[in-house]
Amino acid sequence: LTKQNIQKLQKLQNNAVRFVFQLNGKKKWEHIKPYLKRLHFLPVQYRIKFKIALLVFKCLNNLAPEYLKCLITLRETKRVSMRLDDDYYVLKVPKKSNLSETEGSFTYAAPQTWNNLPYNIRCLTDIGQFKILLILRVY
Repeated sequence: LTKQNIQKLQKLQNNAVRFVFQLNGKKKWEHIKPYLKRLHFLPVQYRIKFKIALLVFKCLNNLAPEYLKCLITLRETKRVSMRLDDDYYVLKVPKKSNLSETEGSFTYAAPQTWNNLPYNIRCLTDIGQFKILLILRVY
């Protein structure tokens, strides 16, 4: 999605929250974030990142369909690393394409989103715990 489309979706979500809480008149200019939290809504840009990371988690833990699993690959470790954490949960980032539209696809967005997560979240195997830590991290 383009930034403009994300902004449009965010405005739509904000208006829906204002409608639910009847924020009219002077309250119309109140900050929307506390109301989003009360409804357990993530802002649109964070929800997109949350969903991508959740799909990657499902792919790596064999909870996703095969057509999604084949779109991502773990980075290969070629030699013994001197790093203490031995991070085997990093995804291989595909080479940049000449087409700007492809960079928003799952194949390109998933490794970037996943690799930006801290190691302690990436190495989890319980989906419930993963969701909780991911929401705390993303938002």
